[in-house]
Amino acid sequence: MLIVRVLFGMAEGPVSAAGNKIINNWISRKESATAIGIFSAGSPLGGAVSGPIVGLLALSLGWRPAFGIIFLFGLVWVLLWYFIVSDKPTMSKRLAPEERIDFENHEDVILSDDGRATPSLGYYMKQPMVWATTLAFFSYNYILFFFLTWFPSYLNHSLHLDIKEISIATVIPWVIGAIGMVLGGVCSDVIYRITGNALLSRRLILGVCLAGAAVCVAVSGTVSTIGSAITLMSVSLFLLYLTGPIYWAVIQDVVHKDKVGSVGGAMHGLANISGIIGPLVTGFIVQFSGKYDYAFYLAGAIAIVSSLLVFVFVKSKGFKADESQSCVH
Repeated sequence: MLIVRVLFGMAEGPVSAAGNKIINNWISRKESATAIGIFSAGSPLGGAVSGPIVGLLALSLGWRPAFGIIFLFGLVWVLLWYFIVSDKPTMSKRLAPEERIDFENHEDVILSDDGRATPSLGYYMKQPMVWATTLAFFSYNYILFFFLTWFPSYLNHSLHLDIKEISIATVIPWVIGAIGMVLGGVCSDVIYRITGNALLSRRLILGVCLAGAAVCVAVSGTVSTIGSAITLMSVSLFLLYLTGPIYWAVIQDVVHKDKVGSVGGAMHGLANISGIIGPLVTGFIVQFSGKYDYAFYLAGAIAIVSSLLVFVFVKSKGFKADESQSCVH
């Protein structure tokens, strides 16, 4: 089971970076955050749907058939994706020649390109803006994995819900999270079109909503009723998922199109370290303190610090123009 889980994680890892690259190839920059939000909403929506389905299947058929049925859903989706989706508009057989030209002429990244060599991955990974975005993504994933791995245990041990009740109770937050994921991208793109400043629109959504999610997470550990816990989790996930498309949108905004995939993948890989650290740290805290409060506080504190870094570093002049390009917005 452990080997299968590791292989699953390895296979799942490139999905977000690859999806972001495809969006970068197909969608103009003024609509990119919206597209990323719609694409990324599948994750919380899947969590909302799979929770009760897997729980009920496991109770009625056992966990093995439940896993098998979920596998079939995934297999069908892979086949549909393979035959329908193209990496680039120029590779699509469904577009007319004039439509392909329109796609090829859509706006590129906000960095000026004067024909010099494309910056390396190492160049981008030295930039404070990229690191601030990566750390913010780390805190996003920290809270997300905290909810995924420990919140059900919290509902069971502290609020005494059984498996069936937990499966039902956790549907609402994930549905709200999916809505937040889409709205985050839409709101960011609207602000961008109004202000003409891409990074301002990303910074506002990312910094404010991440801070709000942090407060809700911290307070979640202090409540004593099921309604309060679910409400705070829902608000936290809504605010958290509002930021979901923004990490990828920032990368599209400031990274050369030829490096969007590699820089996005590096950011995603580093951010996902929280999926290893977070559950372990939470486990130690619960084991040695005997309660969940401090785990909630820590998750909130990490997100607060990250939101401050976003306000400081995700700015128009946040790049060092030493290799080939400089930021103009």
